[in-house]
Amino acid sequence: MQVSGFTIVRNAVRYDYPVVESIRSILPIVDEMIVAVGNSCDTTRQLVASIESPKIRIVDTVWDEQLRQGGNILAQQTNLALAECTGDWSFYLQADEVVHENDLDCIAGKMRRYLNHPTVEGLSFRYHHFRADYTIRDPLPYRRQIRIVRTGAGARSVGDACGFKVGDRELHSASTGAWMYHYGYVKPPKNMAAKMDYFLSLYDGRVVLPGDETEAESYAWNLATCERFSGSHPRVMNARIAAKDWETPNVKMISRWRNLKFWRGLAYKNTRTLRRWLAAAQSRTHRRAA
Repeated sequence: MQVSGFTIVRNAVRYDYPVVESIRSILPIVDEMIVAVGNSCDTTRQLVASIESPKIRIVDTVWDEQLRQGGNILAQQTNLALAECTGDWSFYLQADEVVHENDLDCIAGKMRRYLNHPTVEGLSFRYHHFRADYTIRDPLPYRRQIRIVRTGAGARSVGDACGFKVGDRELHSASTGAWMYHYGYVKPPKNMAAKMDYFLSLYDGRVVLPGDETEAESYAWNLATCERFSGSHPRVMNARIAAKDWETPNVKMISRWRNLKFWRGLAYKNTRTLRRWLAAAQSRTHRRAA
């Protein structure tokens, strides 16, 4: 069994992405690691190149600044990296996602288990989403995502690169039973403000170029649905966690079971998902009728 890892990254230094930790977290179980490095205003390429591993292959790309609706540029870049993968499985990580070393054997075992089961096109992960601090977890965002796809099965990154499809349908997937650690909202306030200004411009159509974002010495994290996290983090994150040098918002955390804001958010999210599913089903029905 051959496994390709792949990721995309741009301006990791400016936006304080843990891309080095992300890549290193899966190097033990991949045979190659494709890193699509977009044109950056900082030393992102040198940062990736500094990782001492012969498995890493950098693919230089240029981001199309015209693709500024719905985060589509993220999927386009992800598909460029996926096209470079040569393994039986392709293991995708976003630049702020890290895998725990305790899960590596389990993940590798699931890839071996389903290798000769072509009906399984992808493998999914559960998620820990962290905000503002490494001890604060938000249980409200997406609970699962597919991060391993069968190479050559026709899987394509869609939307803002959070998921994959084959044509117009979802992938047939199985669970790895492993967790993905998502650190996209844990960074110094100044980096957080700049990252969010640029990131949101990829959805709303504004032309915000790296280096021209809004910067602020403070950032208002939304912690209304969050809870305390007392578990262990991936070992590759130890130095980054120890180097944290900003003040964590002083917000009282309560269990999600007693948090009305969590339940209201969950109800809204599920209702929105149902509306999207009904709209997609109606669209498919119209296409068949035509």
